Amino acid sequence: MFRIKDIQVGKDFFFILGPCVIEGEEILMQIAEDLKKIAEELDIKFIFKASFDKANRSSIESYRGPGMEKGLKILNKVKEVFGLSLTTDIHLPEQAKPVSEVVDLLQIPAFLSRQTDLLLAAGKTGKPINVKKAQFAAPWDVFNIAEKIKSTGNDKIIFTERGSSFGYNNLVVDITSIPIIRKNGYPVVIDATHSVQKPGGLGKRSGGNRELAPYIAKAGVAAGADAVFMEVHPDPEKALSDGPNSIKLSELKEILKQILRVREAIV
Repeated sequence: MFRIKDIQVGKDFFFILGPCVIEGEEILMQIAEDLKKIAEELDIKFIFKASFDKANRSSIESYRGPGMEKGLKILNKVKEVFGLSLTTDIHLPEQAKPVSEVVDLLQIPAFLSRQTDLLLAAGKTGKPINVKKAQFAAPWDVFNIAEKIKSTGNDKIIFTERGSSFGYNNLVVDITSIPIIRKNGYPVVIDATHSVQKPGGLGKRSGGNRELAPYIAKAGVAAGADAVFMEVHPDPEKALSDGPNSIKLSELKEILKQILRVREAIV
């Protein structure tokens, strides 16, 4: 077990919540404030998530984010004002160190989960690392990923199940991956919103079915997941990235209550 600020990973149940991408300082601060209020009301632990760059968007025309320098400044303001734990994606080895100086948990995108240089750079920061299992990877494939990170002396590793590709523009979650990965000593996050994504399903952007995300979350928790990842947005229809699979912020509290009831039933 290891800690991410007030979270004892492997013991404490927690959430990773936030918008897909930083759309601007004002909206990000508002989302952070709303999420902090919900977390306090429900007495839950959570890590705030937002990406400064979405480097693997479907189209060259898609919004990517404000970039690392500006994005980290905004994320640091979220930390200073609200005292939240933070996570964000890194895409290049040279991003690992500066990003680790701001966030509490480094996230490796699914498409990059086998990139050795990226994993080694992340490991060398000493920060906890959340690796999103690739859509093409079997559960047992993640153990080779873990060995790459552990070669740096860093064993603070989390894996995220976010669905696997079966056919075109669709993802399927194999819930059995959760106990398989956990049995080998690694905490597992169930990514409820990316699991209902339809990559490239709308041509130049991804589709999705956010109505199904709560079912994926509850199934993952029932299978033993240590945490739940969900992207949220005040108005998903207008979100600049991953809107079709993002949870509407006004509906989040009730969804979290449902997830917590499942968690309470199995512990």
